[in-house]
Amino acid sequence: MPYEKIGKNEPVCIADEVPFEIPESWEWVRLGNIFQHNTGKALNASNRTGSLLPYITTSNLYWDRFELGNLREMYFSENEIEKCTATKGDLLVCEGGDIGRAAIWMFDEDIRIQNHIHKLRSYTEVCTEFFYYLFYLYKHAGWIGGKGIGIQGLSANALHALLFPLPPLSEQKRIVSKIKESEPLMEKYADVEKYLDKLNTEFPDQLRKSILQEAVQGKLVPQDPTDEPVSVLLERIRAEKQHLVKEGKIKKDKHESVIFRRDNSHYEKLDGIERCIDDEIPFEIPKNWKWTRFGQVISLLSGTDFKPEEYNDKQQGVPYITGASSLSEHGVLINRWTEVPRVIVNRGDVLLVCKGSGYGKTVICDIDEAHIARQIMAIKKMTTLDMPYIRVFLQANFEQIKSKGQGVIPGIDRNSVLNLLFPLPPLLEQRHIVEKQRELFNAITLI
Repeated sequence: MPYEKIGKNEPVCIADEVPFEIPESWEWVRLGNIFQHNTGKALNASNRTGSLLPYITTSNLYWDRFELGNLREMYFSENEIEKCTATKGDLLVCEGGDIGRAAIWMFDEDIRIQNHIHKLRSYTEVCTEFFYYLFYLYKHAGWIGGKGIGIQGLSANALHALLFPLPPLSEQKRIVSKIKESEPLMEKYADVEKYLDKLNTEFPDQLRKSILQEAVQGKLVPQDPTDEPVSVLLERIRAEKQHLVKEGKIKKDKHESVIFRRDNSHYEKLDGIERCIDDEIPFEIPKNWKWTRFGQVISLLSGTDFKPEEYNDKQQGVPYITGASSLSEHGVLINRWTEVPRVIVNRGDVLLVCKGSGYGKTVICDIDEAHIARQIMAIKKMTTLDMPYIRVFLQANFEQIKSKGQGVIPGIDRNSVLNLLFPLPPLLEQRHIVEKQRELFNAITLI
């Protein structure tokens, strides 16, 4: 057990102060018994007597280095110069700021110190670098300016009482030599650790993006040859859209596009004109899927804004969805209403932020009806499409959609959305894809 004897007093056990075990040939010592120490001069703008000299503050002192590009000057008397001057080999330690941060002054030219820096100069020969590394250890272990056995400040008394291990001088030098030999490896390890931390931070988001890409490429779930052919599904989609047009619920498509394969190439027939679109096809899809323009299988609504007198915050009328701030990951946030709705969305529609902050964000509408502002587009719910799969497709194409943003206020136009190439799986597979995507996303939250 370590004991400490002060003056003529009885030895006192200091086991509760000792942070770790040391070899028998070492000793525990108070720092003040090894180093003479004092702080520098406090800034006094009214004192203009003595010599005007440059000085350093804690803002100049970093671990194992000094930044001397912004030195200030103040007046020092003869007595102050002697006390406040650091010379080559002195160990300088921050009292304030980043408490305990230290560096050895290794310049031939002397420098003055400000009052928040301790100057340590050994009474006898020691390896000062060894004690620099001890300060580094104590600081990063939380024993200086930290918790537990640490001290919260570095006043002169606190510094004097700091308990440090003292090996023989030759061993101090060998330890420093070994540390310096290992420093390049430690720097490489620190770089690798930073890189791994970055990967760990980014990994969940990158994994989600990969899952979405696998989903729309037909790689997330196996294909079932007994599923309804996509050609039949396309006919049912067209029939449903025609029915909705007759009912006046959606507008008729201005252009008819059909994408097909011929001679191992992809062609699009648009308004009776054929052209090869191989350079537009982003990836291969399963044989039982088909490429189509997004606008051929969906009905897209564009919102419109209201004047202030046309909406309220008194829950009168239907909800008014104004932009990205009205959408959460799981649904719609309501804080405005209108009694004169013009562009109506309903439960199950997919909402897409098309302008301003957050454009490209999507959510499935979870309320019965609402009016959408011009910052929002809506893909109307259809029985021949799985709407959560539509959202998966938009999420997978998030970067592509955002890249089409134009103008001072970022935004995407209707045609950019309608002309997206859409990989269409069988309806049942769409549902299986969404189930698997949700399962995997839920698993990611546990990582």
